[in-house]
Amino acid sequence: MIPKNLLALGLLATLTACATEAPGAGQPSTTPSSTPHPYVGMWVTADGRIRQELLPNGRYEEARDGRLRAYTGRYTVTGTHLDYFDDLGFTATGDVRDGVLYHEHLVLYRER
Repeated sequence: MIPKNLLALGLLATLTACATEAPGAGQPSTTPSSTPHPYVGMWVTADGRIRQELLPNGRYEEARDGRLRAYTGRYTVTGTHLDYFDDLGFTATGDVRDGVLYHEHLVLYRER
């Protein structure tokens, strides 16, 4: 049987190690890197009615029919898949295939 004082010392050492570990260690970084993700930038439908800008800070702004910032929120990228979390509370998804963003029912192309 382990004496109580050794058990308490081991628990204290474990807690101290956890408290001094760098925040987020072992987890993906949520801070933007100095090189923006290749998907960052403006994506536009063929008719130009919908413009979606993926910002380097993980936010997006979508304009529809001339209405700036019709939708705003955050997004994450996993491989070629995007998950959108709109500020109004709804979610959406998208996938990039052959340089084209398929976002729910929309097809968007990179604006050059």
